[in-house]
Amino acid sequence: MKFRNIILYHLIFISILQTMTAQEWTSFSEEVLLGRFAEANRQLGDPEISEQRVIFMGNSITEGWPQSHPSFWKEHPNFINRGVSGQTTPQMLLRFRTDVIALKPKIVVILAGTNDIAGNTGDTSIDTIANNIFSMAELAKFHGIKVIICSILPVFDYPWKPGLAPAQTIIDINTLLKRYADRNGHYYLDYHSKMKNEKNGLIDAYTTDGVHITSKGYTVMEK
Repeated sequence: MKFRNIILYHLIFISILQTMTAQEWTSFSEEVLLGRFAEANRQLGDPEISEQRVIFMGNSITEGWPQSHPSFWKEHPNFINRGVSGQTTPQMLLRFRTDVIALKPKIVVILAGTNDIAGNTGDTSIDTIANNIFSMAELAKFHGIKVIICSILPVFDYPWKPGLAPAQTIIDINTLLKRYADRNGHYYLDYHSKMKNEKNGLIDAYTTDGVHITSKGYTVMEK
């Protein structure tokens, strides 16, 4: 299994290098932010034997959660936020070992995919996005970490990329995520069906711009 993980990482790097120019690779690498949580991770150290540590891996939806709805995090000091705004699934996968596995949590909550669909690191196929999330789940499972896979939240349009029409793509990827979770014994958290409007975008009360979440939206997610 260790050999398989090494091969997996090599294949990821090869795939990235083959599809990116030198300028795109430099930008991609800088945005991975491998050392962003280095000091915070060091201070955390290993969890106590009785500690039910939970790591939240994600993008701006995860990162903005403690600022928008701090009570949830204050009530659960064992919840550790490792969201980075703008990140795509390959970037999360590259820092998954340092920001999740090395912290030895009991559970990881993975909320990822919307920035891939928005093209933050280039055009990415539905299968590739799903497989990157599957790879994170498999790495966690190999290390004895329970996995919660979250659906991608509903989005009708991205304000910074109008006309992309991501709603159906999100539904298609969520179908793959749920099927994978069901087959592999992971918990699937369906935010999409709880937060969508009739156009398969976010309900207005839950969002500031069609993508990012209000305090009311986080309250729904927390339940």
